Amino acid sequence: MSTGSLRVEVYVAREALPVPGAQVEIYQAGEWQTGTPLARLTADSSGQTEAVQLNAPNVELSLYPYDGVIPYSTYDVVVRSSGYQSQVILKVQVFAGVEALQQIELVPIQERQPDTAVFEVPIHHLAGPGQPNLTEYANTRILSKVVIPQYVTVHLGRPSDTSVGDVTVSFRNYIKNVASSEIYPTWPENALRANIYCQISLVLNRIFTEWYRSRGYNFDITSSTSYDQAFVNNRDIFSNISKIVDQIFDTYIQKNNFTEPFYAEYCDGKSVTCAGLKQWGTVTLANQGYSPLGILRYYYGDGVSLVQATEISGTPQSYPGTLLRRGSSGAAVRVIQQQLNRIAKNYPAIPKVTVDGIFGTATENAVKAFQKAFNLTQDGIVGKATWYKISYIYVSVTRLAQLSSEGSMLTPVAGEYPGYPLRVGSTGEAVEQLQVWLRAAGSFYESIPQIGAVDGIFGTATENAVKAFQRTFNLTADGIVGPATWRQLQSVYRNLEDDIDAGASGLPAYPGQLLKVGSRGESVRTMQNYLNTIGRVYTSIPAVTVDGIYGNATANAVRAFQRLFGLGVDGIIGPATWNRIVGVYQSI
Repeated sequence: MSTGSLRVEVYVAREALPVPGAQVEIYQAGEWQTGTPLARLTADSSGQTEAVQLNAPNVELSLYPYDGVIPYSTYDVVVRSSGYQSQVILKVQVFAGVEALQQIELVPIQERQPDTAVFEVPIHHLAGPGQPNLTEYANTRILSKVVIPQYVTVHLGRPSDTSVGDVTVSFRNYIKNVASSEIYPTWPENALRANIYCQISLVLNRIFTEWYRSRGYNFDITSSTSYDQAFVNNRDIFSNISKIVDQIFDTYIQKNNFTEPFYAEYCDGKSVTCAGLKQWGTVTLANQGYSPLGILRYYYGDGVSLVQATEISGTPQSYPGTLLRRGSSGAAVRVIQQQLNRIAKNYPAIPKVTVDGIFGTATENAVKAFQKAFNLTQDGIVGKATWYKISYIYVSVTRLAQLSSEGSMLTPVAGEYPGYPLRVGSTGEAVEQLQVWLRAAGSFYESIPQIGAVDGIFGTATENAVKAFQRTFNLTADGIVGPATWRQLQSVYRNLEDDIDAGASGLPAYPGQLLKVGSRGESVRTMQNYLNTIGRVYTSIPAVTVDGIYGNATANAVRAFQRLFGLGVDGIIGPATWNRIVGVYQSI
């Protein structure tokens, strides 16, 4: 018998806020209700526990396809924190010599919801009875370019199974989950990388070809291995796999110079055979010295290559392409410094730094603290993995702050039902109100997709979010907001308020009316001043004259800002644009 380790992370609102002080207990599998904990832990200011050493089978058992062997140990994890629904994860998998990371996203306790949610991790895909992978494929409607999405919506079953729900998770967390579910973390790194390239390429193909959405489904991919690849909601992932994904998440397989990501069919190669990559075979090839690309070409032919996507959705600014380290200077360093300072408001273990564009010892220490909090290599160097993780967390914490200012503007808890159902085609303040509530719920519940702008227009995105909300809270999922759905939205928001306020940054209030060409006054002057300050860091935003007159130059600067930060590009400052401009300005 050998040992592995297990660490637990506890947070809310898609990593926007850690839950310090959360109580964690680890039990032998099957003993969480009756046994004595193997360890009792408390989450630190970043929501993390220390790593606990636990028994695990010898590593050799996971390096060869032995029949009937389970090459890992299982444990039960219980997480409790006042005001939140307790989470119990059964049969968490721990391999010898590998750190397992169990991420727990808590949600506030709601009326008519159980005090404890229990999830069980099924047997690992490779240790199971064997199922066919990826049996259905054909080209369909195709998008114009390959974009790494911010989120992936996963249907937790076969496409036509309406008895299961959907979850919306970040793209990188989706890949980390699939890789941890499909392959063993003890394998050679080149084997891991080759398999992960396949998993990235396959989901990007589903998204690029709109395989499911073009058929009327509201999800991107399924968790069924008969159609796609394994995804196990709430399972643990493995630190080495997590670090690899953070390095290569934007790289996919292309074949014979076709535009679309290659549909990388694969199977385990032991209990199931296929024409594509054999997962167990990648271990043999890696041990023979094959590179990840060499392994892919062994199975798919010399026509395949690895391509890096040029656009990553939800990113304020793209990676500059060079490492940032002590001694570096310039605009990219300034971006990292201001984003780290904003993140530090929610993660106090990260020290604040002077935003001067000079990468000194203080910035290096802040980067190391960030890397420690988010499971990255703690070298104090900002490479691609660290850059994009900082960007992702920055977007999460600023979105949470926006929710607070929007909610204050619209007096969310006190809002009264308008007296008639809201549905596709409805417009007005009542729609804005429910969109604020839906955005808040979407930040805390993975099953509810983000709706984008609060624009007072009840469109398809709002309808899909309403349906997901209704399914989450056991209401009739018709996409129509009647009295019952309205009351439930109001109740959920009320219970989320404390967490939303904890992520707020005290934004100045929106003036209550749109600012556009022809507008004049102090609010316009404030926006012009803020845009000029932001433009010193984000140089794609042109400078404007600070005169309180909203002319074409100001509209163009607003459009540049909206493009950069993923807002609707109309050159008009409404609530969402106002809040984002103020938030970015205050961060700088």
